[in-house]
Amino acid sequence: MSTRTFRIMVRGVFDGLAPEQRAELLARAGEHDILRAAFTPEGNLSYDLAARPAFTFRYLDEGEAEEDILEATERAETAAKAWLAERGYGHKNLRSTAEDLSRAPLGKRQRREAARKSG
Repeated sequence: MSTRTFRIMVRGVFDGLAPEQRAELLARAGEHDILRAAFTPEGNLSYDLAARPAFTFRYLDEGEAEEDILEATERAETAAKAWLAERGYGHKNLRSTAEDLSRAPLGKRQRREAARKSG
């Protein structure tokens, strides 16, 4: 059985931030900019607090079966909650979306490379 790669996005909203926490997040916004966002096994938080209090936590996981995506999503949500809790950031309205990359459609370049290898 081959390994499947899962990309999970946990979205939510910061809640009940103290003025100091908000100032800290704003000061570190460059580290969490969408342009630096990546799916990682540790998880990666991105936000633009100046625009809105929402955030996205990107998480990368693996499994062997299609059903493993459910456990991977739970691990992503747990990791997001832990990241926020370690820093004392309140949150609400968590929701997750997950993608199994083995089922993702191939891009134009990938189709061309696959055709070249098979033909």
